[in-house]
Amino acid sequence: MIPMKSIMKKVLFSIIAFFCAMSVMFAQKYEPTKENIAARKEFTADRFGVFIHWGTYSMFAQGEWYLSAGLNDKEYSKAADAFYPHRFNADEWVRAIKDAGARYITFTSRHHDSFSMFKTAESDYNIVDATPFKRDVVGELSEACQRQGMNLHLYYSILDWHRADYPVGRTGLRTGRQLQPNYDSYFRFMKNQVKELLTKYGPIRGIWLDGYWDHDNDSVPFDWRMPEFYRYIHSLNPACLIGNNHHISPIEGEDFQMFERDLPGENKAGMSGQDISSLPLEMCQTMNGMWGYKVADQNYKSSAELIKLLVRAAGKGSNLLLNIGPQPNGELPAVALERLKEMGAWMRIYGETIYGTTPSEIGEQEWGTTTQKGNIIFLHVFSAPEKTINFPMKSTILDAFEYKTNKPLAFTQSNDKGVTLLLPSAPKGEDYVITLRIK
Repeated sequence: MIPMKSIMKKVLFSIIAFFCAMSVMFAQKYEPTKENIAARKEFTADRFGVFIHWGTYSMFAQGEWYLSAGLNDKEYSKAADAFYPHRFNADEWVRAIKDAGARYITFTSRHHDSFSMFKTAESDYNIVDATPFKRDVVGELSEACQRQGMNLHLYYSILDWHRADYPVGRTGLRTGRQLQPNYDSYFRFMKNQVKELLTKYGPIRGIWLDGYWDHDNDSVPFDWRMPEFYRYIHSLNPACLIGNNHHISPIEGEDFQMFERDLPGENKAGMSGQDISSLPLEMCQTMNGMWGYKVADQNYKSSAELIKLLVRAAGKGSNLLLNIGPQPNGELPAVALERLKEMGAWMRIYGETIYGTTPSEIGEQEWGTTTQKGNIIFLHVFSAPEKTINFPMKSTILDAFEYKTNKPLAFTQSNDKGVTLLLPSAPKGEDYVITLRIK
């Protein structure tokens, strides 16, 4: 994850990336396999996933970017020798996330500090070889996901603040490492690690890449060789869904489009604003303020806020990937577990209005948003000053009723005035769900 960037830099970077992508597009156009298309449909229907940012950085309790704050890499790396998350229990994690109604997990296999949360032959800087814990977290999480029917995606950082061969970009400039940039060497390292992740850890449905933006200030455009990387990943697992958190329009070979801290079509955080593609969509957001664990950050969003975000994402045809930063001892924070429990209670009642839905012709309105499944439209009314709501609609409504009670609701519909629907009371803050059956 990165801080806000200026619009001008993003526009320039988008142009550069576009022409880099075009240079390979004509050489070999990506055609997703039937298995990949099926995985995309399943992913789109899921609508709700949980992001987990966890590594040795959690020990400092200052978030996942702590190394880049001016710390010396050699001193920072010593924390691995004391990393012993004795309360980590993969089955408990998956159970809590599944009970919340989430249908997939995206886990940080390796973040920008280069520490791998899995056993890798490419570096001894990993949780098995460099810590007293000696357990393969990715392996245990993968097994727990398989036992409980949860899909697993893996976050993988393509930038590195630790390795000497990484061609340094605009971040991680003060870590004190000895630089010997060699992208051929580093690219080979990434391919070998991704091969380990996709061949040794059971079914991995998606790869979530991050760090492409590290070279958006280069005077000479940097060639990440992403299309080549994507072809390699798909050669290992054609069904694997590839996404890249680059904050620009999708590059040839990607299978879903992501938006950081913003819903598609919005840019309040300054990292989105790109055109919305026809690929499956996903927006990621933190449950509190940080991605990795930060002891001072207890500013958790309420369950009502999180449910509203989930509903609004579905209304825009997007998944919500909601982040949690586990504690250094391996436990999910108590407040995060509470929020998951509250979301799960809501999803057990209203999950049908989220899973497998598409945007409706009504779209988002001042009073709330809408989702659709077949000839059924679900109105999610968050707030209405009166006991009525109004919206334009071309399709003919056959009947309207409260989702929870099936109680019929009165409405009028005309070509010029649209629809006026009578509510039993004026919702304020809660999500009052109405079902419309259309012709």
